[in-house]
Amino acid sequence: MKAKTVLIADDDSAIRTVVSQALSRAGYAVRSTGTAAGLWRWVSEGAGDVIVTDVVLPDENAFDVLPRIKKIRPSLPVIVMSAKNTIMTAIAAAERGAYDYLPKPFDLTALVSMVGRAAQHMEVRPATPPNAPAENLPIIGRSPIMQEIYRVIARLTQTDLTVMIEGESGTGKELVARAVHDYGKRRRGPFVAINMAAIPRELIESELFGHEKGAFTGALSRMAGRFEQAESGTLFLDEIGDMPFEAQTRLLRVLQQGEYTTVGGTQPIKTNVRIIAATHRNLRRLIDQGQFREDLFFRLNVVPIRLPPLRERIDDIPDLVRHFLAQAEREGLPRKIMPASSVERLQAHRWPGNVRELENLIRRIAALHPEETVLPEIIDRELASAASPSGGAEPGDDTGGLSGYLENHLARQFASFSDGLPPPGLYHRVLANVEPPLIRAALAATKGNQIKAAELLGLNRNTLRTKIRTYGIQVVRGL
Repeated sequence: MKAKTVLIADDDSAIRTVVSQALSRAGYAVRSTGTAAGLWRWVSEGAGDVIVTDVVLPDENAFDVLPRIKKIRPSLPVIVMSAKNTIMTAIAAAERGAYDYLPKPFDLTALVSMVGRAAQHMEVRPATPPNAPAENLPIIGRSPIMQEIYRVIARLTQTDLTVMIEGESGTGKELVARAVHDYGKRRRGPFVAINMAAIPRELIESELFGHEKGAFTGALSRMAGRFEQAESGTLFLDEIGDMPFEAQTRLLRVLQQGEYTTVGGTQPIKTNVRIIAATHRNLRRLIDQGQFREDLFFRLNVVPIRLPPLRERIDDIPDLVRHFLAQAEREGLPRKIMPASSVERLQAHRWPGNVRELENLIRRIAALHPEETVLPEIIDRELASAASPSGGAEPGDDTGGLSGYLENHLARQFASFSDGLPPPGLYHRVLANVEPPLIRAALAATKGNQIKAAELLGLNRNTLRTKIRTYGIQVVRGL
């Protein structure tokens, strides 16, 4: 049997030599070149069974050559290598029809294995024009663990598969969901997000599926649900582990049959949305506890993506810091310089709040510290301050912040019970105490204008009206 031929294009002669030797030992015939012109000549002549090429070649970018290759030889697998290993590189490779993407530096064993798979499977996805400039990076990081996530996202862009994103709070689950949508087939449709943990349990079905006029007390008109709002686009179900069991049953029917009924409705409504779910909770544990449907889990978990906590990708912290500093400067905050010693201090931190905590820290430093150079002692002070947010705050004392006060208050509540645990239903009891003053404050700020208050709170107008009735809040216009 004739050996398959691999065409290699890279302007670095050392890389050409090493890759050629590794593939030759694996039984492949190898031809190598340092230019895009040389590669194109071989492809035009019909040579090669697999291509391995760097993106940046001295005479032409491989991404410009790829569409021409796919036009004359659509089944020829092309593996793209790049030292500029961002998510946009992975997405650009997938959109232009590359078989796979390999970030530099790479493991030779992984490359040989990838070439073997490419030689066996001679089909690739059709090319699609790019959707965003390369410098507009939706996700930051070049660590190996993020590279694998980029490759998964790139493969997902040409599918409608349901995705389950798992990760701690602050790891960027919605950013990943948006990247899958923005660079996928549904990018011209809406991206609609709903957080299950932020909506009272009794309202979730109405929020998801909508309701008819008169469906329940206070349903004064028909309301479109998130499924209807997301038609032809993507529906992002954040914190899916907090979805009530009854709503899980209705969601399962949508996934199985592609249709739903509104609350109070009788006619099935066909739906065409892509579902992306996310959670920071252990769904398998919830299944064992009888709090989450196993059949729904398998319907949602078609393509799982695990987002690592920041402590598992500390090599990405320098890139993240540069990104957040530049972002703060674009927003009008003073320019800051972060020396290597300060970045190392950041890399030594555990980051329980993950990327969100790092972003908040950088923004706080940019806003509050006059020094242009952010020295390690500034980092130490800010991290120490963040480590004890309550600062011993008491009711009426604003210095610790609301989060710190609530944490202390709840800790005292827990300690007041003999076994350290209050009765079940704590989440909704706390919510019922926090929501009314928040709504009253929003109404006061907008002088009783419910439309403006809903926008201020980030709520649907009908949702706000329902909450006002539920809590018996008096609305006085022109406060």
